[in-house]
Amino acid sequence: MTAPDKMYIDGRWVPASDGGVLDVLDPATGQKVATVPLATRSDVAAALAAAERGWTEWRNTDAWTRSAILRRVGEALHSREQEIAATITEEQGKPLAEATSEVRAAVQQFDWFAEEAKRIYGRVVDSQSRSSRLSIIRQPIGPVAAFTPWNFPLILPARKVAPALAAGCSIVLKPAEEAPRSAFWLAWACDEAGVPPGVINVLTGDPAEISGQLIESDVIRKVTLTGSVPVGQHLLRLCADGVKAVTMELGGHAPVLVFGDADLEMAVEMSVQAKFRNAGQVCAAPSRFLVHDSLYEEFGARMAKRVSQLRVGSGSDPRSEVGPLSNERRLGTIERLVDEAVSRGGVVLTGGRRPDSLGEGYFYEPTVLSNVDSSMAIMVEEPFGPVAPVMPFTSLEEGLALANGTEFGLAAYLFTPNLKTAYLAAEGLEAGVVGVNNLVVATTEAPFGGVKKSGFGRESGIEGIDAYLVSKSINFTLI
Repeated sequence: MTAPDKMYIDGRWVPASDGGVLDVLDPATGQKVATVPLATRSDVAAALAAAERGWTEWRNTDAWTRSAILRRVGEALHSREQEIAATITEEQGKPLAEATSEVRAAVQQFDWFAEEAKRIYGRVVDSQSRSSRLSIIRQPIGPVAAFTPWNFPLILPARKVAPALAAGCSIVLKPAEEAPRSAFWLAWACDEAGVPPGVINVLTGDPAEISGQLIESDVIRKVTLTGSVPVGQHLLRLCADGVKAVTMELGGHAPVLVFGDADLEMAVEMSVQAKFRNAGQVCAAPSRFLVHDSLYEEFGARMAKRVSQLRVGSGSDPRSEVGPLSNERRLGTIERLVDEAVSRGGVVLTGGRRPDSLGEGYFYEPTVLSNVDSSMAIMVEEPFGPVAPVMPFTSLEEGLALANGTEFGLAAYLFTPNLKTAYLAAEGLEAGVVGVNNLVVATTEAPFGGVKKSGFGRESGIEGIDAYLVSKSINFTLI
């Protein structure tokens, strides 16, 4: 089965009403591999009308039925694991093994929220008078507009679709135009599982036009975004006029604190694996390595040696460990950040350029920088690429000050065997998720989200369904 290439509106696969299309490029070659519809205003209006009808039916569907259907969505995704992973690699660029893991993570989202659908609990409160009865019930908030980026084109939509459907909401999903067909696979799985028409709708096209029309509509009650800080700020302004409920999972610039008593070999190996996954295009990826000055030189040398051994190539090549950046914009940004650091005294320990042997794709060598300082752009702007800057610190207090010294607060990490240091550092880091001797923090069963300009609200875990529910108090007087 080939990847779907049409929009999914009201249970049907449809082209744009005027026939308009967008090209989808393979980041490994820069060549067109598919086209998808360029939605018109009438297409968006059709999706909104469908979502309104779909919500009417879906919110009145019992939780056990919703649960069973969500579990079947996961089963459908699993049944097409290889085809979906190939689509992710083709349009996003990551190695096929990573794409396969992404499909499995999406399956987990539907498995998890299939269970949470049956655990939407209210409560009974003993009121101030025996002539009153007070209860609180939780109900779906209503139709949702969801916007997702290109770096994880299946799991990020799944993090929104699964809890929304579990709660009883309908949803209109707008995936990134660079990697849209993975979201079409998600719609296909929902269709296969028996999700009623209108409950999920997927639009592709111009992000500004679609987001503006969706958010200004009275149909939409909730807006959820995974994206950059500037995009989040723009959508928040749009949401303000309609007083829409919002969840924002925005950018990150995750520090890694490596204390003087850390297991250096473990810290280096785990850091390399986490930093260069998806070519560094992970919002929670470690992106600033703050190393105690007693280990600083050795950590940088070991990391550079290990990074120089990573094999760069097309994600479809099973030997590749690092694929291309997802688009040409990212390539230009990474070159600018590295060049600025070097011009101000930064030292390239390995990498630092486009590889000569990989043709026209958006490749950049995995790079380690030393002799950086906290005023350089690479230490302030979200890098979102395969560059690891390394900087020394001398004390817990200095390390925390450096780690917390950006506008971001999504993820943070630390390495130490000392429990006191670990607790103090974990509590002192200004981040929504913290890894201690561990760089894998985004899991289905635990909440994920940021503080400061990294956003608000949580996805996954038992908290993940809360964003799609409202609490209603019912106060009875006995007469």
